[in-house]
Amino acid sequence: MKGFLALVVRDLRLSLRVGGEALTLVLFFVMIGVVVPFAIGPDRVLLARLAPGIVWIAAFLSMLLGLDRLFRADDEDGSLLLFRHAAIPLEAIVAAKVIAHWLLTALPLIVATPVLAVLLSMDWDGWWRAVLSLLLGTPALVAFGTLGAALTVSLRRGGLLAPVLILPLCLPVLIFGVGAIGGVGAGPALLFLAAISLVVAAFAPFAAALALRAAAD
Repeated sequence: MKGFLALVVRDLRLSLRVGGEALTLVLFFVMIGVVVPFAIGPDRVLLARLAPGIVWIAAFLSMLLGLDRLFRADDEDGSLLLFRHAAIPLEAIVAAKVIAHWLLTALPLIVATPVLAVLLSMDWDGWWRAVLSLLLGTPALVAFGTLGAALTVSLRRGGLLAPVLILPLCLPVLIFGVGAIGGVGAGPALLFLAAISLVVAAFAPFAAALALRAAAD
């Protein structure tokens, strides 16, 4: 357990040492909320209706920004090779990286949702459902992203290919995420989001570890 927690702290420290990644994600997340009203116009009613979809699209696109660095830096400096021979199973190492990646990418976006809610004319109830849906749904996005990053870690342009691979997998999360904010059927949509995140987060480390082993061979 100590080794697992040490891996989570390691990834957090490395990201914070580089600096700016979380801030870049948040700025990109907020900028989508700034640009869309200019494209739609000053209709506050229409903005409020489109807000659930805009929130989830902004979250999905923002989380893609840090996807390429999930395994590539470890692959380039040889850490990934050492991880394969560590006392901790590779599946546990991947799970630790999933947790660290969620803390570095999804959590800052959730904290920034009040700014986006104001820009999109969301009411208090809509903002609260947005936060809850992101809390329940972003673990699935991170898990799918981890799988895509593992599949493309050995490819030169893997950072461009990974989003294409994971987009079809993420569509159910986006659909239920929007439904959870929309109001009608929000309860079942939240349950589906939680179920998807639990299942994907449980199986993604095993699938990603298998992909990493195949890439090394």
